[in-house]
Amino acid sequence: MGRPEARRRASLRDRAGYRFDRTLARSTGTLMGWLVITCLIIVVPVSTVLVWTDPGSPRSLSGRLTAAWRTSAETLRLGAVTGTPLRMALAALLGLVALLCVSTLVGVITTGLADRMAELSRGRSTVLEQAHIVVLGWSDQAGTVVSELAAAQAPDRPRAIVLLADQDKTEMERALAARMGPRGSRTGVICRSGPASDPGVLALVSPQTASTVLVLSSGEPGADAEVLRVLLALRAVVGTGADGPPVLAAVREDRYHAPARLAAGPHGTVLRTDTVTARLIAQCVGRPGLSLVLRDLLDFAGSEFHVVDATPFEGGPFGAALLGYPDSCVIGLLTAEARTVLSPPARTVVEPGSRLIVLSRDEGSARPEDCEHLVDPSVVSTAAPPPEEASRLLVLGWNRRAPLVVAQLRRTARPGSALDVVTDLDVMTESAVETDLGAMTDPAVETDPAVPGPRAAEAVHVAQAVHVAEADATAPAPLAVSFRSAPLSRPETLLGLDLSRYDGLVVLGPEPGAGPDRPDDWTLVTLLGLRLLEEGTARKLRVVTELTDDRNRPLAPVDPGSDVIVSGNLTGLLMAQIAQNRHLAPVFDELFSADGSTVRLCPAGTYVRPGSEASFATVVAAARARGECAIGYRVHERRALAPDHGLRLNPPKAARHRWSSEDEVIVVSLDPAVCADPAPSGSRAVSTG
Repeated sequence: MGRPEARRRASLRDRAGYRFDRTLARSTGTLMGWLVITCLIIVVPVSTVLVWTDPGSPRSLSGRLTAAWRTSAETLRLGAVTGTPLRMALAALLGLVALLCVSTLVGVITTGLADRMAELSRGRSTVLEQAHIVVLGWSDQAGTVVSELAAAQAPDRPRAIVLLADQDKTEMERALAARMGPRGSRTGVICRSGPASDPGVLALVSPQTASTVLVLSSGEPGADAEVLRVLLALRAVVGTGADGPPVLAAVREDRYHAPARLAAGPHGTVLRTDTVTARLIAQCVGRPGLSLVLRDLLDFAGSEFHVVDATPFEGGPFGAALLGYPDSCVIGLLTAEARTVLSPPARTVVEPGSRLIVLSRDEGSARPEDCEHLVDPSVVSTAAPPPEEASRLLVLGWNRRAPLVVAQLRRTARPGSALDVVTDLDVMTESAVETDLGAMTDPAVETDPAVPGPRAAEAVHVAQAVHVAEADATAPAPLAVSFRSAPLSRPETLLGLDLSRYDGLVVLGPEPGAGPDRPDDWTLVTLLGLRLLEEGTARKLRVVTELTDDRNRPLAPVDPGSDVIVSGNLTGLLMAQIAQNRHLAPVFDELFSADGSTVRLCPAGTYVRPGSEASFATVVAAARARGECAIGYRVHERRALAPDHGLRLNPPKAARHRWSSEDEVIVVSLDPAVCADPAPSGSRAVSTG
């Protein structure tokens, strides 16, 4: 074997560079020595050249050497003392010591400022605010929550909003600034970085002095368990006494609801986001435009719910309060026992200590004033409302909320209705394995840990639904549910569906997986296929779509004003409303529930005669006669026009409109299916949960 060519002698330059690198790596003193030598090698020769080329320099050699020394010493800040070599050496030593001290001081100051700036950029300093709002956690809801809380701030009494999350502080501030726009500059939003489940980090945001604490769910796997850890850390910092701030948290799965309520304490409210989303999807199936109404009710851009004093109406009937405010709409009572009663009978007596639940721009605008004189009885319609007939519905896709949606549809469907579910999962195989699972709405049901992956979890949910449908086949049910497996990812499958026999469709995106695909991608493709079917059949489809990202709402190929549900955005709006007024928790609990009063859109012809011009007070009086509370209307001619899509929430009682038979009145009332069902307990009070 020959000697490899790679073993050649290193050049002089390479060896010198290698020795220089090793010398620098030894210590800081070595580095400083090389710096001094380098400076002397450059400064001394240059100073000598300057002196020798200066016509005014001394003629003698000693004088020129002295001038060169002074120039070099002044350049290096070593002093310019001349004389004996000892004096010059001592002067140089003092100059070096002074240079070292000044450099060290500058380095210490620079390092301290850099460390302080780095600490501030990490968001690890203590917040010393009082009566501020604390938001714990980061998710898609964070921007909505902080933005809505900022919108609800009183101009004369703004409160700081403090956000703590295990994210980069700069990135959070940038995301919030983009979400809030100019409004963010007028609101004190303080970001802190760190895990909220660590009591030491949580203490940085001073939750014990906060007015409200919100705990957000990240939406990732294990997010509900993280919410529990944050609530327990909050108990460790604040304590378990009655003086702690109100806590509002959100969990996805029902099985975490009871532990989260216990951890949140006596002042805590815990929302079940999946249940709320499923209820809204189910309600929108039979009530086109309902999502627009609820989104308008939940944001702070217009009118929202408030609780006001009922003293002017104490001892009188609730019906008098319905026409007792010219610029607000009354929807219910908060009794002295803290029970919430929505849309009670008009003859219900307003007892002392009760408060009214009103829809108003703010609490100050709810001014009592009798509006009975604005009612025109001559245009009130006597037509009976059209009967709600049985319907046939179709659900495309499946995710963890789908069993809850099916359960809500079963509870609100008219007798004889049918529901077809088409999913790309192997239903029959999974149902054979999971035949002894409990009811699909039972929060104690666990998925099989031996089946890995999110798609398997979806299959188990389908199996639960199939099991319930088969178990209830012999029992009288208003909704017949059938399941079918088909490759929905293929366009020919969707285009081959006969949609002419369906009265409504629900499109549910899959659960987020480990791949690059996002759930909304599948949903948008499905909506494009449905739009092709609409164009081919010239028939408009009533579609309720679920999205996970609010930024995809403008991309959805649906008709303007269609029902698009963004679960994260909905939860954020709901949390912001309850954070501002915790008395509203039972109000929204009932509005989103299948049992109790809900928001409905009814034909205007059942309240006023079509073609007549009447004030909104007349509509309120007509709704009062039917046991309902009118809160607005929707103009059919403007339903496709953004941004309001024809919605008029909380119009003045004196506002007049020429009513069309296709217009709709927005009311809060008991669902007819619930009225006819003796199953509910009969109590109108709703727990704050």
